[in-house]
Amino acid sequence: MRQRRKRRHSLTHLGLLRLTEYLEGANFAAYVDLLQTPWRLALLNLIGGVFRGLGIGLGFTVIAGLVVLILQQLELLNLPIIGKWIADLVQIVDGQLRARQFAY
Repeated sequence: MRQRRKRRHSLTHLGLLRLTEYLEGANFAAYVDLLQTPWRLALLNLIGGVFRGLGIGLGFTVIAGLVVLILQQLELLNLPIIGKWIADLVQIVDGQLRARQFAY
């Protein structure tokens, strides 16, 4: 009976040691400190959201610009079906740009 208790105690102790090592490795204390200061947590989330939004906006702008450049180059190749579709698309984009220039 004593050996069983001793073994159970050593297994519990070993489990607690492993849990302690894991929490220290995950920097759990810093996370708990952050949760105890809600204004700091809100500020960090706000700053992170702003930068994520800027990254998405800039990334989409770069990708859309590359797509437009590729479509313009494909238009120059005069591909029969794709060329007409691309030409129509470029005309629509140019029309929207001219309409915005006159609006300002």
